[in-house]
Amino acid sequence: MKKMKFMVFFLCGGLLLGSCGSMNNKAKGGIIGGGSGAAAGAIIGGLIGKGKGAAIGAAVGAAVGTGAGVAIGHKMDKKAAEAAKIEGAQVEQVTDNNGLPAVKVSFASGILFGFNSSALSNDSKASLRDLSKILKEDPTTDIAIFGHTDKVGTYEANMKVSKNRADAVSNYLKETGVSLPQLKLVEGKGYTEYDESKSAEQNRRVEVFMYASEQMIKDAEASN
Repeated sequence: MKKMKFMVFFLCGGLLLGSCGSMNNKAKGGIIGGGSGAAAGAIIGGLIGKGKGAAIGAAVGAAVGTGAGVAIGHKMDKKAAEAAKIEGAQVEQVTDNNGLPAVKVSFASGILFGFNSSALSNDSKASLRDLSKILKEDPTTDIAIFGHTDKVGTYEANMKVSKNRADAVSNYLKETGVSLPQLKLVEGKGYTEYDESKSAEQNRRVEVFMYASEQMIKDAEASN
């Protein structure tokens, strides 16, 4: 099932409000881009991305301007819409640690693994080939890959398996032509981010994040 979730929180008068809206990334980029940069981004990312937002983002060292935020938001809207067409893709629009729009892609079926395995299934490879096409369209898109596990076994064993899963996805994306410089973070989470709302099988997963590189931010700033 194809599924896209749009979630956003607003900054108003320096205060983070709890109201929700149906704003896309282009509009969200305008609000966040005019905020206080990495600090605000980490807060918003923590809320929208369930704690994962602050883990990704180019080290730009300064707040990104409103116009650049809007431009990047437009790009991420397009990537999210394209990713949602992949069979089984679950697309969530989150923020990075610069407060900029980003896209998280996971799969209800596809990039899942057997018990204690990091071998990619044929379904996994098909999903990754479709995702690869999106990633290759814009080499200024940075990519973070996180592997996850169930709760069976020791912490150390699960960390190793989850890293192997993230590596398997990273290596296959490289085989399909995704450029090495785009792959900024490939990390195993073990069961530190176990999702209690999912089954053990569904927790044996890999998540892929698309977010603005330093070059994308520079290009967006230069065009505004």
